[in-house]
Amino acid sequence: MQSGQWYCCLDPELDALRAQARRAVHAHNNCPPDARGAMAPVLRALLGQAGEDCFLEAPFHCAYGMNIHLGDRVYFNAGCVVLDTAPVRIGDDSMFGPNVQIYCAQHAKDPAERAQGLEIGLPVTIGKHVWVGGGALLLPGITIGDNATIGAGSVVTRNVPAGETVVGNPATGLKP
Repeated sequence: MQSGQWYCCLDPELDALRAQARRAVHAHNNCPPDARGAMAPVLRALLGQAGEDCFLEAPFHCAYGMNIHLGDRVYFNAGCVVLDTAPVRIGDDSMFGPNVQIYCAQHAKDPAERAQGLEIGLPVTIGKHVWVGGGALLLPGITIGDNATIGAGSVVTRNVPAGETVVGNPATGLKP
């Protein structure tokens, strides 16, 4: 998984890592609001990196946590999901509306291989000062440039240049 090659997700070591993430996410999601602060300490410790003043509203879900790298002042609204089978890097001051989903896992297209648990993790990179509207889906392997805006409900299937606004399914740029 870490090498960026095809792997079997039905693996005891990966099961243990996902269980660790579920415990950390559960602790975060069940802290009293006043006690949670920006992020439960167990969740902060799970993440690959969490910059200053990050805030993840509950509920939040991630697959592994260790592949998530947050810059400073990153905000996730309630219901966000990050399936981090590959690195997810998010720049400073980026914000995510409710129910945004970031997917790194791409399953095998062949049904027999998929039944065997074959998948590959493709990284997702999100620049600084990015706004992702509620309910948007960010698919495996994409890069979103600095200062970009992703419209609510958009399905991002390809890279988004810096400063561009995209909307729709699949997400396409708005004409100036």
